[in-house]
Amino acid sequence: MSSILRCDDSLSGNPCVLPWTLGEFDLWRIREGRHERLWQVLGAHTTVAGTTFAVWAPSARDIRVVGDFNGWHGLAHHMNPAGSSGVWELFVPGVGDGCRYKYEILGADDRWRRKGDPLATASEFVPDAASVVFTSGYRWHDARWLACRAKAVAHEEPMSVYEVHLGSWRPGLTYRELAEVLPGYVAGLGFTHVGLMPVAEHSSNERLSTALYAPTARYGDPDDFRYLVDRLHQAGVGVILDWTPLCFAADDGALGHFDGTPLYEADEISLCESDTPADTPADGSGEAKESLPFDHRSPGVRNFLLANALYWCSEFHVDGLRTDGDPRFRDTDAVVPFFREVNSLLHELSPGVVTVAEGWSVGGGMTSSTDSGGPGFDFQWNTGWTEDCLSYLSRDLAHRRYHHAEITFSMVYAYSERYILPISHETGPLAPKLPGDRCRQRAGLRGFLGFMWAHPGKQLLFMGQEFGQEEEWCRARGLRWDAVDEGVRSLVRDLNAAYLRSPALWRLDSSPEGFRWIVSDAADENVLAFVRYDAEGTPMACVCSFSPVVREDFRIGLPLPGRWIEVLNTDASPYGGSGAGNPGGVEATATPWQHCAASTSIVLPPLTTVWLQPRLSDKVAAP
Repeated sequence: MSSILRCDDSLSGNPCVLPWTLGEFDLWRIREGRHERLWQVLGAHTTVAGTTFAVWAPSARDIRVVGDFNGWHGLAHHMNPAGSSGVWELFVPGVGDGCRYKYEILGADDRWRRKGDPLATASEFVPDAASVVFTSGYRWHDARWLACRAKAVAHEEPMSVYEVHLGSWRPGLTYRELAEVLPGYVAGLGFTHVGLMPVAEHSSNERLSTALYAPTARYGDPDDFRYLVDRLHQAGVGVILDWTPLCFAADDGALGHFDGTPLYEADEISLCESDTPADTPADGSGEAKESLPFDHRSPGVRNFLLANALYWCSEFHVDGLRTDGDPRFRDTDAVVPFFREVNSLLHELSPGVVTVAEGWSVGGGMTSSTDSGGPGFDFQWNTGWTEDCLSYLSRDLAHRRYHHAEITFSMVYAYSERYILPISHETGPLAPKLPGDRCRQRAGLRGFLGFMWAHPGKQLLFMGQEFGQEEEWCRARGLRWDAVDEGVRSLVRDLNAAYLRSPALWRLDSSPEGFRWIVSDAADENVLAFVRYDAEGTPMACVCSFSPVVREDFRIGLPLPGRWIEVLNTDASPYGGSGAGNPGGVEATATPWQHCAASTSIVLPPLTTVWLQPRLSDKVAAP
């Protein structure tokens, strides 16, 4: 049975009695921390007569709603406590979409604070950061996409992610303007997904949210963001959103000391220490903090965050969430059960949605199932692979032979998790890290990308790396579209195209049966070679030379005799290479070599990766 909210119509002078949206069952679920769709009952919701406001602040002594409708003076708009639920509520007639508002909260410490709405679905960005009443009127056009997504098994499907910072991909564009150019660009390069850096409203540090339920107003309103996601889906591109449930901004108007107590933050502030100067104040505590850790032990906070994860997938149709692996966070006893709840909830209620953990661990098994007691992520960033590869690639060419294990070591643990291989915003531009003149740097970059796309795991490439940007990424300046290397961009396009049509490169990504070394110990030659297999045993051979020397007659083993076609050569002339290679393919004979049943000789250009696949008419052998 619904509770009845009495209010004074202070705008018209008429008393009113209106049904409130929160029923007794809703209040019980909030009190127990078990309301999965919290955004539907808390926050601001419009009716034909006005707007209802509801906020969870169990230790508050008084709360007033202030905003445009009352000149930011709340004496006439005191909220009412809803029993023992900790929820305060108020209906204000005449208030509609677009109205800015905040809560004035008299806390348990007898201090008044002005706070944004934790469940606001629209918000101004800092420094004003007022919450905004917003009702979505968007009509989606991606039903076919969602139906196909629900049937997919993510780790058995191709995944090639283009990581994007919306504000600097092409600076100045709104969500709707981005929707006219970004989907076509990403789909044209063959990427299956975009990975969007944090979109929730935030402070100057984009990973510190000030309104976790509101897409940032920097590029438009929430329906504009819905339009961008919709257009990406219509172009065949999935959306993985960065999600930051570990820490939040310590701004005055954010969640810190919300009701005069550490309601959302953990008591042990040291769990999420800040690197900011000591004179940076934090809200309510007087301590110098840029960020505060969420208290994952609190049922109410877990409810707030669990509902938030479902909110982005339900209301904005995003296809995945990537959690930030903040190295400052240490409360693993609370965070593992929390992520187990998140992943169980999403996989049950949002079919086909994937979750990704950044390259951090709580003792291993980040992608182990929730049924077995694991956190249940679908994928984890393999930052160990990234670090080893960058260490190896930065070596002087003459010294790489002494560090060969850095480029092969990842296969020791490749199947311990389901991995994504990230060349992310944290990596920086690749080419300048490589030794040699610019020509060798570009060749080395192309060869590495060929190796990356063939290595077990899904791929992630930060914007700008698809065309070989050499300068460090700058949010203010954006990408260097005036310095595009068309050869590198053409290679990335062809890598994705060959990858998508070659199940050997992705079907068995998480199974050792999908990989076999041909040669892993040719350190003196700086060469490695391996075979990938699909579920039917169809092979794809990858041969990588990290040496500046051309090898005209390099013998390699192959799993079966017959004609092998050169599917890809990173030294091909369209990519800016020499054009040397094996354009007509090679003939493998039944001569055992390197523990393989057959072998052949190939031309292996310097700093190059070559992919070889048997001619379709030839018999295919299982691994």
